[in-house]
Amino acid sequence: MMGPKTPDLSTEVLREVLRAQRRVHGRLSTTPLERSPILSKIGGANVYLKLENFQPTGSFKVRGALNTLLALSDEERANGVVAASSGNHGLAVAYGAAELGVDCQVFVPEHASSTKTDAIQRLGGRVQRHGIDVSDTESFARNHAQESDRAYISPYNDLRVIGGQGTIAIELGQQLDRIDAIYVAVGGGGLISGVAGYAKAVFDEVEIVGCLPENSPVMAESVNAGHIVEMESKPTLSDGTAGGIEPGSITFELCQRLVDRFMAVSEVEIADAMRSFIEGHHMLIEGAAALPIASFLKGEHDTPGKNIVLVICGANVSLQTLRDIL
Repeated sequence: MMGPKTPDLSTEVLREVLRAQRRVHGRLSTTPLERSPILSKIGGANVYLKLENFQPTGSFKVRGALNTLLALSDEERANGVVAASSGNHGLAVAYGAAELGVDCQVFVPEHASSTKTDAIQRLGGRVQRHGIDVSDTESFARNHAQESDRAYISPYNDLRVIGGQGTIAIELGQQLDRIDAIYVAVGGGGLISGVAGYAKAVFDEVEIVGCLPENSPVMAESVNAGHIVEMESKPTLSDGTAGGIEPGSITFELCQRLVDRFMAVSEVEIADAMRSFIEGHHMLIEGAAALPIASFLKGEHDTPGKNIVLVICGANVSLQTLRDIL
C-alpha cells in the first residue's frame, strides 16, 4: 500500500501562506491597493500599487519576519534569534522581536545603509557588520546562530519567511476581482516566491514578472543557467535586492517554477522611476520598490483593460540617495 504523497514545494508554500495569514492576522494591518492614474495612462492598463511602504517598518519584510518569529517554539524565542540583512529584513526581525520580547542580533554587510542600521538599533536589535556581499554576511550569521544555539531567520531561504511575504497575495485577492499580472522586485526571491506561490494556485491565468537591477540580476541569471550562479554585484540604487543567493536556496526552484519572465532595468531607469513616483504620487520609495515601476514602464504594453499590480515593496531610502536622485 502506497503512503501519502509528499507535497511539492509549491504546495508547501501555499500551505505556509495560509498558516502565516492566521498567525499575523490582527498584528499587521492590510496595506492599501491604490489605482495609479498616471501609470495607467502611460501603460494603457489599470495599474494598481500595492503599498507595502505603509508597513510599520516601511517594508514588506515585516510579514515574513513576524510569521517566522510566531512559528518558533517558546524555548526558541527565549534563546533569542539571529538574522542577516542588507537592512530591511534586519529591521523587520528587530521589530517583530521587540513586539514579542525576543533578543535579536542582526548581521549586516560592511556597506549597509546607516539609515537602516540605526533604525534596527532603535528597535533594540544588536547590529554587527560582516562581509562585503550579503551572501557572505548570511553564511557567517547562519554559522554564528548554530554555534550559539539560536534560531536563524533567513531573509528569504525559509519557508516561513516566504509564507509571510505571500500574505500580500491573499490581500490582493481580497482587494481586486481580477489580476492579470503582478510585478515584483527580486533579490533572494523570498517575496516573489511567496506572492507567486499563492497567486499561481488561486488566481486565474496571472503572469508573474520578476524585476531586477541590471547591476545585480543574480536570480534571473541563475534561472537562465539552470543553477545558482556566483557573480559580482555592482553598486545599485536597489540595495535591498543586491547580492548573491545562498547555495541550495529553495527560492531558486520556486522562481524556476513560478516566475513567468524576468526584466532587468538600468540605474538610470531606477532613478527615473523613483523620481517620477515621488513627484507624481507624493510618497517616498526606495530603489527596490522602483524596480516594478521601471520594469513596467520599460515593457511593451499590449495591456488595454488589464489589471496590473506593481508591488511597492518599501520606502526606506537614505537622505543621501534621495538627494542624489532628485
